[in-house]
Amino acid sequence: MFKNKKSGVILAALVIVIVAAVGIWLLVGNNGKDSTTTETPGGATVTKDGDTKSLEQTFYIYDTVVNIKVFGDTVEQKNMDDIQAMLERMDIEFSRTKENGELYAVNQAAGKEAVAVSDETLDIVKLSLKYAEEMDGLYDPTVGPLVDLWAIGEGGERVPDQAAIDKARSLTNYKDVIVDDAAKTVKLAKEGMVLDMGGIGKGYAADRIADYLKAQGLDSAMINLGGSSIIALGNKPNGSPWNIGLQDPDQSRGTQLGTIKISDEVIDASGVYERFFMQDGVRYHHILDPRTGFPSQNGLKSITIMSPNATDADALSTGVFLMGLEDGMKYLEALPEKVDAFFITDDNKIYATSSLRERLNLTDPTYSFAN
Repeated sequence: MFKNKKSGVILAALVIVIVAAVGIWLLVGNNGKDSTTTETPGGATVTKDGDTKSLEQTFYIYDTVVNIKVFGDTVEQKNMDDIQAMLERMDIEFSRTKENGELYAVNQAAGKEAVAVSDETLDIVKLSLKYAEEMDGLYDPTVGPLVDLWAIGEGGERVPDQAAIDKARSLTNYKDVIVDDAAKTVKLAKEGMVLDMGGIGKGYAADRIADYLKAQGLDSAMINLGGSSIIALGNKPNGSPWNIGLQDPDQSRGTQLGTIKISDEVIDASGVYERFFMQDGVRYHHILDPRTGFPSQNGLKSITIMSPNATDADALSTGVFLMGLEDGMKYLEALPEKVDAFFITDDNKIYATSSLRERLNLTDPTYSFAN
């Protein structure tokens, strides 16, 4: 936990930078009532705004800034401590780089033996394979060798040679993950395979936090995992929807393109502007296509998913992005559950699913609806 003022200032700066870069944030307005703010011994900020009490705390977990704000008379520091413990546990379990993590152990045993894992790790691996099958491998949790090869955002600044890409692609196939439910084990069929939960890890964690808060009788909260996975739990304490600002994908502008109101819903954004490098005038970003081994070049700048479930939204933001505009739109519209999205193309046109367009309030004239 970050309890001193200096750490608080650093974290505040990190929140601004990360959320602005990724693309979505909560717009907060002053309701005109007197408010008081105090800090708990555990590091959370307690705010009393009229009759409304909230507890807010920021952590650095999952290699990102996590901000949790919970409203309710019964919310207390223990809730934040429980959430932090949950996040820290999952961060270790699902990490492919932490040597005491379960996913790390699975990857180390690739091509050799099955590894026993916890119910939680088994659950997220099975979910990742379900998404991979449903999206025909466009979302693929075994993309780790390609992620490591390109190292975008981790020092990678050049296009790898084709032979290296081909080798990494040969190790990327979700069908080579063997799950034994009865034994609670996971095995990778080929040596060199790497499971990577980066595509759904934040969404999964956000859903678990939401489940915990609901079980505690707390049904009004904002759960923000680095700006890329945000859950608006319920409504604001006054019953009105949350107002979310949507960042212009062109970070250089530093302005929002519009706003959207959401209630008891998830918003998840992904785009080519998050992590990338330039080579010979081409932007090579972190959204890698398992079919080619290269970052996708399909004319999309970003996609924002609206869903009742954060894990679904996280996986869809990758897989549907790789489908491209036309196929991605058809896929979302055909889903049995209600999932909305809007795509932004390289020419700053916005394409929204049929029921979402009326909810979007565009404020930047640079962008306009194309459908």
